[in-house]
Amino acid sequence: MTLAAWLHDLNPFLLQISGNFGLRWYGLSYGAGFVIAWAILQWCSRRGLILLSPQRVTDAMLYCVVGVVLGGRLGYIAFYKPELLITFGPEPPWWGALRVNEGGMSSHGGMIGVIIACCLIARGRRDETGVRRDGVPALHLLDITALACPIGLGLGRVANFINGELLGRIVAGPGEPAPWWAVKFPQELLGELRPDELTPAREAVLARLVPGVTSIDDRAWYAGVKALVDRLQHGSAEAAAILDPVLNSRHPSQLYQAFTDGVVLTLVLWWIWRRPRKPGVIGCWFMMTYGVLRVITEFWRLPDAHLAAQRVLGLSRGQWLSVAMFVVGAVGLVIVQRRPVEPIGGWARRLRFPGLQQEKV
Repeated sequence: MTLAAWLHDLNPFLLQISGNFGLRWYGLSYGAGFVIAWAILQWCSRRGLILLSPQRVTDAMLYCVVGVVLGGRLGYIAFYKPELLITFGPEPPWWGALRVNEGGMSSHGGMIGVIIACCLIARGRRDETGVRRDGVPALHLLDITALACPIGLGLGRVANFINGELLGRIVAGPGEPAPWWAVKFPQELLGELRPDELTPAREAVLARLVPGVTSIDDRAWYAGVKALVDRLQHGSAEAAAILDPVLNSRHPSQLYQAFTDGVVLTLVLWWIWRRPRKPGVIGCWFMMTYGVLRVITEFWRLPDAHLAAQRVLGLSRGQWLSVAMFVVGAVGLVIVQRRPVEPIGGWARRLRFPGLQQEKV
């Protein structure tokens, strides 16, 4: 602990083999999220709460894995950094679109990928005669994936915190007293320093982090600071003493979103699904709830530094995408509620909670 803020010294690798290659917490969080979602859907299937058989749950999860990974990466490129499509480098994986450590994934893009995957799963599969069987309503698939995915979303935000990415707003400058919950991220020095975070006086202080370098625009400065951060992440007390005085204290916005995406969203959706709902209702509530939570928590998170217009009418690009999600979810809810179809699910009835069984469908 330094002053009142904590110096972030977590290593993004669970197992570092060499250089940038190894088992990262980020990838592990995705894997854990998929396994947990699979286990939840298996539990629902075996209790007759959903229309998928246990075998089909596994098939559906494979589609969703591909949808999340492709949709999340392509969504980030499309929404935030399209130049990655034409960026190539001298080291593997060469193509910028494949460098997941540059920008990562977009949650909104991942959700689009899941929607496409659900539409494909809903068609069923062809038997030996070429006839499609085991078809399931696409809206029902969207509902059950919405119920199963929030824990994975929360784990992803925890991984963002470990990586020191998607930084929060500054609450205290270098050397200033900060609240106990604030965090100093050394990764701020490896990103694009913002105009409001860099004064001539601070640039002079930062330049002294690397011996022989007088400007942070020098390539040697970045390499020197990166080596210093690496030492910090491997437990160097000397590196901590050097970096601590020059770092801002920030909101741990990643943890805020881990709580809202992983805990609050889960509780809201499962409370709504305590009784049978028409297909599509849970998916629409997911879009509305996630949209509201994302808009709120993004006020403590910085927009992407490379965007020319970081905020439009006071909202970031991520917030505007979330507003669109809310609108689509609200309109969709009105439409699906009017459809003449039978409700599905309702865990409270199947698990025999007497106080919740008397509600009308």
